[in-house]
Amino acid sequence: MTHYFSALPQSPEQDRPFRTWEGTEQIMVDQPRGPDGRWIKYKYGAGALVTTGVVVAATNGIGGGAATSLDSAASQALKGKSSSKKSAQKGRHSEAWQRLGWRGLKKQAKRELKCGPHSFGEVQRFFLRHPCVDLDRMLVTVDDGAGNTIDVSVAWVKMPKAGEASDLKRLIDKDGTGNVLLFGEAPPGSRFTGENYDSRLAKKLVVIAEAAPATGRPSDTTLETAVEVAVEFPSP
Repeated sequence: MTHYFSALPQSPEQDRPFRTWEGTEQIMVDQPRGPDGRWIKYKYGAGALVTTGVVVAATNGIGGGAATSLDSAASQALKGKSSSKKSAQKGRHSEAWQRLGWRGLKKQAKRELKCGPHSFGEVQRFFLRHPCVDLDRMLVTVDDGAGNTIDVSVAWVKMPKAGEASDLKRLIDKDGTGNVLLFGEAPPGSRFTGENYDSRLAKKLVVIAEAAPATGRPSDTTLETAVEVAVEFPSP
């Protein structure tokens, strides 16, 4: 088993074991709680630990002026999110980002005929039993207007039957079950940890979107907005 870092001893309440996609256990240090008091789960485990540490360190280093700029950019994005999602649903990529006050910088896309070789964990085993029809993947980098850039990766998985698509989404949405290997990362969980994640079901189609900082220190709200918009894009 690969160890990503050595955690310092914490209180029993802070050290919460959780399962990775390979079934092994790791320790979540300072795992946050949601508004309801429950532990917030991460989809891939170890990769999320590293990301969480970076976010905490980055937050501690932000000065008052920078924080105000980030809050302003995030606020603008929230105001434009509804209209942005409508543009995304129509396949208007540039317009969708512009409605958030963002700008698309570059986009890469690739199509595969098999999903098994481009997935991992229980999701990969699912594809061995239920092969997909095709897999489209896209990686786009956007500028959030606050000095940060974000990588957003989207996967469209088409299944032979709507029931199989529903089963696939249910499996992917569970923590620790693996995922489609998103365009722009290798190995699994090294770049997109599942912390900023969204998915959508449309009959035989399952859409998966994840976001991660490329440069700078985009806020959690900004990353969440990115996936909520990107998951609405129709398949190529």
